[in-house]
Amino acid sequence: MILVKLGGSIITEKASYRRYRSATTRRLCREMATSGEDMVLVHGAGSYGHVIAKEFRLNEGKLGDWQIPGLVRCLGDVRDLDQRVCADLQAKGLRPFPIPPSACVTMRSGHLDMMDLGLFRRALDLGLTPVTYGDMALDSELGFSVCSGDELMLRLAQNFEFNRIIFCADVDGVCTADPMLDPTAKLIPEIDEKTLATLPRTSRSADVTGSIYGKIEFMLRMSSLTEECVVVNGQRPGRLLKAMRGEKVISSRVRREDR
Repeated sequence: MILVKLGGSIITEKASYRRYRSATTRRLCREMATSGEDMVLVHGAGSYGHVIAKEFRLNEGKLGDWQIPGLVRCLGDVRDLDQRVCADLQAKGLRPFPIPPSACVTMRSGHLDMMDLGLFRRALDLGLTPVTYGDMALDSELGFSVCSGDELMLRLAQNFEFNRIIFCADVDGVCTADPMLDPTAKLIPEIDEKTLATLPRTSRSADVTGSIYGKIEFMLRMSSLTEECVVVNGQRPGRLLKAMRGEKVISSRVRREDR
């Protein structure tokens, strides 16, 4: 079984509010279906979540009643995005079962606390593909907070046996700098703890869930729980399919030094 994350930057135009990359997402869904692998899918919120979350400072928890309209709007937007992703999955022959974090997760001080993993197990037992995503969730300390796809990935990796964990991004992998901004950026094929000190800590868009530095920290923790943890470019046709099949593909492989 494989755990796949479709980043918000690959399925949406992350800097443009509610801009869905339909052609790209449909192709990625076709590649996932073609692989024939059982999987759990997590996708980012992209421009359906981050734009409003940043405007209303939702990542800071409840600061005042003025945020509530933004919270409700954000919940609806990310649910709409998930419906679009699930419709594309179904159109390619998969059987998606959406599991919104707002209904099965509680947070504590901005971090994932409790998660109903039984929903995922029962869906898998029925031959369905669980699909969850970056969302807003209730927080026992802050009132509410952002539940990131990366935290969901880690919790799933800790509780299920995945042969591979694949992060599908809009770049070839982890680079020495942001390749969208720096033409001299080079792909780093192997990532370990020592690499963290060289990675950028900024984001090029309205991302409220952290920089690439923070994402690699999550990936390093996951890499000890699976045979392979890789970052591939979903913009390049066929790369996700190759990664799911375990074939050689341009990517960054994330590994702990003890593996």
